[in-house]
Amino acid sequence: MTKNLRLKNRDDIRGIYRSGQVTAELLAELSRRAEPGVTTGELNRFAEEFIAAHGAQPAFKGYNGFPASICASVNQEIVHGIPREDRILEQGDVLKLDTGVVLDGYVSDAARTVIVGGGEVPAEVLRLLEATQMALDDGISRMRTGNLLNRVSSAISERIRSAGFKVIRDLTGHGVGFSLHEPPVVHNYPVPEGGVFRLVNGLVLALEPMASLSCEEILLGEDGWTYATVDGSTVAHFEDTVAIVHGHPVVLTRRDDGAEALKRI
Repeated sequence: MTKNLRLKNRDDIRGIYRSGQVTAELLAELSRRAEPGVTTGELNRFAEEFIAAHGAQPAFKGYNGFPASICASVNQEIVHGIPREDRILEQGDVLKLDTGVVLDGYVSDAARTVIVGGGEVPAEVLRLLEATQMALDDGISRMRTGNLLNRVSSAISERIRSAGFKVIRDLTGHGVGFSLHEPPVVHNYPVPEGGVFRLVNGLVLALEPMASLSCEEILLGEDGWTYATVDGSTVAHFEDTVAIVHGHPVVLTRRDDGAEALKRI
């Protein structure tokens, strides 16, 4: 788990923060634009223009051959949904927006789940989104020096399971910053290797809990990218890039209009 681990210094973390602010603003704009009748292809085109206008590059496009700058996964789709001009969003769709930015060589990665049109959806779907967001926040709160990585993973899984939902076990978080995917792998449930890996200053992780209403099992779609639940149950996915600075977590991919996060780096 520690092989090829690359810790970040203060300048690196500030660079990832600047990248992360572009990612955060982009996700906010995409969330606002995710209205009924809009296609996921349109959202991707907007993202590419937005990223270029900010002097950055998309972290996803071309990565292992991925063809787009965002992932747009709908309802039972979990991650890596390829945006398409014929994928028209409908009122009440549960849309997972996942994107990353490279700015001055520094990579950030984040995801949000939104209800298209803000329409009526079953109460259990709203609870799913709330529990998954809270799981992310719980995991972030455990990112402190000296803690085992399993403290993070356990906090995520306990929140999701205590709410009555299923943890997507076969997809994970990861290190990030110099490249899109770095060590260590961050499981959303405790694993043996997470019981020996201790968190240290300079570690930057992309935490990304994924949870479904009723199914842990996943399948890969015919496009070779899109993962979905086997039983078709709805999924939520939230993600942030988080650094450990002076022993405590600093979230780098949430809008920081007052520069409070920056002051802590």
